[in-house]
Amino acid sequence: MYKGEESVIEAKGAAVPHGPVPDIDDARGAAGGSEDLSDAWGRVRRRLRAELGEDVFSSWFGRLECDGLAAGTARLSVPTRFLKSWIESHYADRVLAVFKAEHAAVSRVAFFVRGAVTREMPMAARPSEPAAAPARAAAPVVARPRVADEARESTSEKAAAPELADDSAANALDPRLTFSTFIVGRSNALAHAAADRIARHEGGAPLYNPLYLHAGVGLGKTHLMQAIAHEAQGRGKRVIYLTADRFMYGFVASLKAQTALAFKERLRGIDMLVIDDVQFLQGKSIQQEFGHTINALLDAGRQIVVAADRPPSDLEALDERVRSRLAGGLVVEMCPLDEELRSRILSTRIAAVQALHPAFEVPEAVVAYVARVIATNGRDLDGAVNRLLAHATLTGSPLTVETAEAAVRDLVRTRDPKRVKIEDIQKLVAGRYNVSRADLLSERRTAAVVKPRQIAMYLSKVLTLRSLPEIGRRFGGRDHTTVLHAVRKIEKAVGDDPALNEEVELLKRMLQE
Repeated sequence: MYKGEESVIEAKGAAVPHGPVPDIDDARGAAGGSEDLSDAWGRVRRRLRAELGEDVFSSWFGRLECDGLAAGTARLSVPTRFLKSWIESHYADRVLAVFKAEHAAVSRVAFFVRGAVTREMPMAARPSEPAAAPARAAAPVVARPRVADEARESTSEKAAAPELADDSAANALDPRLTFSTFIVGRSNALAHAAADRIARHEGGAPLYNPLYLHAGVGLGKTHLMQAIAHEAQGRGKRVIYLTADRFMYGFVASLKAQTALAFKERLRGIDMLVIDDVQFLQGKSIQQEFGHTINALLDAGRQIVVAADRPPSDLEALDERVRSRLAGGLVVEMCPLDEELRSRILSTRIAAVQALHPAFEVPEAVVAYVARVIATNGRDLDGAVNRLLAHATLTGSPLTVETAEAAVRDLVRTRDPKRVKIEDIQKLVAGRYNVSRADLLSERRTAAVVKPRQIAMYLSKVLTLRSLPEIGRRFGGRDHTTVLHAVRKIEKAVGDDPALNEEVELLKRMLQE
């Protein structure tokens, strides 16, 4: 961890100097046990998701982790300085208030950037990097420009977007994240094949341009993005690999340094642009520049590869023209990991750990058990291996299925229910009440339109994680108070009218099936 990367947020959200903090293990012990803190952190995340909405939560809090509690200070880590700065500036007070409400021992929160220790791990410790471990995951944080070493980071403060030089990809990429270390399974075979074909393509028009990969956290999309950049650069192509936050930083820095023209020329003078986490793009001028860059590269026949955590149609913060451009190429979803692939990833992870701890032995039955019960993502598989290692080294007892069950129980999660989209709700309700979706979004206030509109708003609040302002925007740009009124009115109506209650319940079942 960077010693200079931590700040503490007290009740008023002010950052104050922070002295040495006790060791994480000691901190967790002082807090009354890691299980209590883990439960409280889970409740904090659920409350933040409900209060802020799914889009805001996944964009800014999806990679926020709680690493311990010491002397009343909850230590929260993020993978990049950009995320740390943004959360401190916009959400620190809210995080502190929610955490204090869920855990009585918390009086302050400290945000810091994680990953420095991991970057010092010798290469031999991780001979192969599975698909489910993108560079931003907690264990192998290395790959991206935003977590470059301190010297590079300080240099980028002085010059406008130096990472956009032609050799930027070489400096930014993790040498472990290549096609040779990517583990292919049924869930990612199509994405791997498309990525490999694009990276090795020589001459002629670009293939599948742009290539758009989307997947949830920990499913390997960043690994594939870096593998593409590695392979293309190895074939002599001029490649720039950026994350969305580094693109934003580079653009803003170039404006401040009055080098915006050079910034644009560098981006447009390449053979391939690989940009990750595009869902983080914020700001009208930045999105416009991104759109101009995409258009210029496509018109010039240059290859573009983009990754995000959702399909282009769901990137509501992006300009519609940009979303249309991104959706015009090949859009590939990387699906959740199947059990066979999870087992192979675990075996690779364990082999990497054994390079540092030769005495660490994990029976096949334990590997099979962990692969079966942890079905979310590669990051949780990393966490499972770390817990098994801690149990084996700290207790000295051999691993069994029973001990493994106790060690990883906090990582065992229920599968998420089907994700319901507001567009699906609008279409279903409109068809049910013989109105058009355009009517629901219009300003019409006739009874034939108002009732289905209010029902659709109510279902959007009940069946999705969208906030009231987000729902209002999806219903013709209405204010959140209008949505709140509709929700309360339908809640009261279904309690008074059995026929309406039955109708609404039927709509719920139809949407969730």
